[in-house]
Amino acid sequence: MDPLYNLGVAAYRNAVRFAAGPLRNSKAKLLLRGQRRCFRTLQRKLDPAGGYIWIHASSLGEFEQGRPLIEMIKRDQPQARILLTFFSPSGYEVRKNFSMVDAVVYLPFDMSKNVKRFLDLVKPSIAIFVKYEFWGNYLSALKQRGVPTYIISAIFRPGQIFFRPWGGMFRKMLKCFDTLFVQNEQSRDLLAGIGVENVVVAGDTRFDRVADVRAAAREFPVVAKFVENAKFTLVMGSSWPPDEDIVIPYFNAHRDMKLIIAPHEFDRHRLHVLMSKLARPARFYSEATLKNIENADCLIIDSFGLLSSLYRYGQAAYVGGGFGVSIHNINEAAVYGIPVIFGPKYHKFQEAKDLIELDGAMSIHDADSFSAAMDPLLENEPLRLHCGKTAGDYIQSHLGGTKVIYDLIFSGNR
Repeated sequence: MDPLYNLGVAAYRNAVRFAAGPLRNSKAKLLLRGQRRCFRTLQRKLDPAGGYIWIHASSLGEFEQGRPLIEMIKRDQPQARILLTFFSPSGYEVRKNFSMVDAVVYLPFDMSKNVKRFLDLVKPSIAIFVKYEFWGNYLSALKQRGVPTYIISAIFRPGQIFFRPWGGMFRKMLKCFDTLFVQNEQSRDLLAGIGVENVVVAGDTRFDRVADVRAAAREFPVVAKFVENAKFTLVMGSSWPPDEDIVIPYFNAHRDMKLIIAPHEFDRHRLHVLMSKLARPARFYSEATLKNIENADCLIIDSFGLLSSLYRYGQAAYVGGGFGVSIHNINEAAVYGIPVIFGPKYHKFQEAKDLIELDGAMSIHDADSFSAAMDPLLENEPLRLHCGKTAGDYIQSHLGGTKVIYDLIFSGNR
């Protein structure tokens, strides 16, 4: 790979080490610890004969995109061996015990020595990267070894480095994929403009995932009791403080609505601050019972793994993250046929742009725009139902991408 690229990877590794050491960053510590254990885990868990289907997801969101494909592989090829790797602790630490694969490890830094050792141990039969993962040394080595390599649910935008005059080394990475499965026609057109033609528009596998989650949605008797006599319930999922600073004052002032909050993080201090913002009776989910929930107007979810099933209890959803790096998964809410509201940083997500255009979702940028979005949903039930149906229909119309990808990858690789 280009020496400048290798210098960049080395600089990034050193930055992580510095963050883990003097800065005592917990995520950096987890990343380094996990990478140190990676090769020992592979030696212990993998068959030396190799032949693994290697699937790499940067973090938890990308894993959710790759999961439908993993499940389809295991359903149709139960004997298949699968290795799952993560780069981010937020993915690995949550899914390190995922039972449908043979091993889960952190992906070592993209340096030549690591790449050779990793591939020698795994001996992948196929490599599948999810959405945004472009590691030059891994991709080059896979191509040299003749390993069929794919990226799924990828999405490209004009401002990305591949389409800049100085992005030559990154354009070379794209040539390492046997097929790039992209989410939309714009991505295919952009790639065609730089000479990348081995592209298939297959959509986003997250649509299939949220449909599966809805079909298997869990029942929560306490939550059902909480919303039983509510005129209107808003479910706020994956929220951060900037989201809550807009939604909670509106909730405090509107006695005809209830609120379910599932914050993105919920350590003790975070929950204390969150509770202090509420001017109406609230309960933590971990402490709620069928009896004491009756007098609560707000339910705070302080447990992992519930959110994707909780949206079913709302008449509308607010999905957080849009005042930070980017919005979280809005498909998880839209699949239940309810309108979705989110903050201003949504432009990386095609579904957000589509749903806004179709009137199934609304983006807000401050308290006034949130009120302008919420008031009609509270006061005009036919409008709310129409917006919700639009959102649900949109999800249904985008199912099936996983099957397209699976058939094209594995039809000639069995």
